[in-house]
Amino acid sequence: MRLATDHVRVRVPATSANLGPGFDAMGLALAIHDELEVRALGRPGVVVEVTGEGAGEVPDGEAHLVVRALRVALDHVGAPQAGLHLVCANRIPHGRGIGSSAAAVVAGLLAARGLIADPDALDDGTVLRLAADLEGHPDNAAPAIHGGATVAWCEPTGARAVRVATHLDLAPVVLVPDARLATATARGLLPPTVPHRDAAFQAGRSALLVHALGYRPDLLHAATEDRLHQGYRAPAMPASLALVDALRRRGVAAVVSGAGPTVLALARRTGEGTTDVDDAVRDALGPTPDWHVVVPGLDEVGATVERVVR
Repeated sequence: MRLATDHVRVRVPATSANLGPGFDAMGLALAIHDELEVRALGRPGVVVEVTGEGAGEVPDGEAHLVVRALRVALDHVGAPQAGLHLVCANRIPHGRGIGSSAAAVVAGLLAARGLIADPDALDDGTVLRLAADLEGHPDNAAPAIHGGATVAWCEPTGARAVRVATHLDLAPVVLVPDARLATATARGLLPPTVPHRDAAFQAGRSALLVHALGYRPDLLHAATEDRLHQGYRAPAMPASLALVDALRRRGVAAVVSGAGPTVLALARRTGEGTTDVDDAVRDALGPTPDWHVVVPGLDEVGATVERVVR
C-alpha cells in the first residue's frame, strides 16, 4: 500500500460513554471537537504542535497517542512509515471522561486513512476494531467514528457497533469539573463480580435506554439508572456522584460521563441553547460552582478526514 498524499485534516468529536446502564457498550457523540492537520515528511522524525487542551502536557514525539495510532494503521495496511508533523487544536478536556483518548486514537487512524492510496482498507469497521484494540473497549470509539448514539460490542473477530436513534429534542448537558480522574483509577474500583439482581436490573435499564433515547425521552430518568459501576467509583469522585444524586432528585436524567468525573445530563431542548433542566442544574450547583456547564449538541456525523490540496 502506497501513500497517496502527504497532508490531511481530521476532525473528531468528544464522546460520553456508558450513559448510565450501558457500561462499556453505549456512547454518545458530542459537538466538541479536536481538529488536527497531519503532514507526512520526506525525512524521519516526529514534530507535534498542540494548542488548547493538553498543550505542554502530552508527549510531542512518537509517544503521542495520535502518532501511535497512525503508526498502527499504516502497519495494518502495509503502508510505509514516514516522518510526521502534527498540528493539533484540542478542545476536548483531558482526563474528564469525555473521550479525549478515544478521539486521539480515532484521529490517528483516520489520518492514516486519508494518507493511503486505498482509503477503503481502513473502513469504519476496521478503524473501530483497531481503536478498540488500542483503547481496550469500544464504547467511546464507536460514537467518535459513527456520530450520534451507538451500541458497541465485541466478538472474536473484533469490535462492532451500530447507531441507534436519537430523539430530535435530545440535548446533552455536560458538567465538567476542574478535577481530573484517570480511567485506570476509576476502573480499579470495580468489583470482579456483581449480584445477579443488579445484573438483571442493568440489562432491563439498558434495553429501556435504547428506546428512550430515540422515542421516549420522558423515560430517560428511569432508563439511566445504574447499579453496575457508578456507586463503586464514588470514592474516586465523591463530588461527581453527589451532583448526580442531586440532579436525579430533581428529576434530571444525570449520569457520570464515562469514567468521570464529568457529569452528563440527558435533557430536552426548549430553545436555542436552553433545555428543560437548566433551572435544576443551577439549583444543584449552587451560587459558586466549580463546574463548567456546556450544552454542545449532538455530533451526528462522527470523525471526518479530508486531503489538503496545496
